[in-house]
Amino acid sequence: MTVLVKDLMKHVRVECAYGTDELLEKIVSTADISRPGLEMTGYFDYYSPERIQLIGMKEWSYLMSMTSHNRYSVLRRMFQPETPVVIVARGLEIPEEMYQAAKEKGIAILSGTTATSRLSGEISSFLDSRLAQRTSVHGVLMDIYGMGVLIQGDSGIGKSETGLELVKRGHRIVADDRVDVFAKDDVTLWGEPAEILRHLLEIRGVGIIDIMSLYGASAVKESSEVQLAVYLENYETGKVFDRLGNGGDTIEIAGITIPQIRIPVKTGRNISVVIEAAAMNYRAKLMGFDATKTFEHRLTALIEKNTEAEAD
Repeated sequence: MTVLVKDLMKHVRVECAYGTDELLEKIVSTADISRPGLEMTGYFDYYSPERIQLIGMKEWSYLMSMTSHNRYSVLRRMFQPETPVVIVARGLEIPEEMYQAAKEKGIAILSGTTATSRLSGEISSFLDSRLAQRTSVHGVLMDIYGMGVLIQGDSGIGKSETGLELVKRGHRIVADDRVDVFAKDDVTLWGEPAEILRHLLEIRGVGIIDIMSLYGASAVKESSEVQLAVYLENYETGKVFDRLGNGGDTIEIAGITIPQIRIPVKTGRNISVVIEAAAMNYRAKLMGFDATKTFEHRLTALIEKNTEAEAD
């Protein structure tokens, strides 16, 4: 995806101190952020001008200790045509030489009142999610009790209908049919809808419905972490399905591995309730409450008790 400087302004607590409409349309191509401390001393051997340049208290203090001529000279060297934007944190006063260099090199200046480290974190988090490589998967992404559940299965098995039933039960839909997923970090998988399908759901025989219009804003969610995958498959006599919940199946999407459960679908089975229970059970396991282990402990105790009784 492409991120423009004006997109950064909408999602991070900064405002424009200098910049034309054209400069605010510049593309931010990397999530890396530069704190140009060494560069202000004249060391540019490993300078990365394509990064956002973030000026905090340390950089600002050093700049203000220079003469006006040296300050202007350093800033002109720092600001390059490929530099997307310069951001000054902590509400610090922007020196006139910075305005001059930015105007000369065609770079916008943004200003924020947030502490530098916190502002850097906000910018990195936003850019990491927006610039991450997307992978499209077929399915329905639901937010069930605050947990992101990806519902997949063969075409026509009832994924969208199950999603609609879950919405009616008070849960929120994130995406239907096409889910764009990306690795937010090394262990977190995130999902969001394709823009053209946002808030929409397709039901065979009915057509496309707008979930937000029919069920309200509380029925939709813009994005969600994907924590559990559910695969719906047709029930077949003789086919073995996990009955104890200790199968431990997983699926890898965008380089991230998440647990997967497979649920057989047949007439008369309320799949939405089953998925709801599966989500709650998975959350319970994360909190240390594993019903399978409880059953196994009870079974072991019963076997031992019976063995002792037979020995007597």
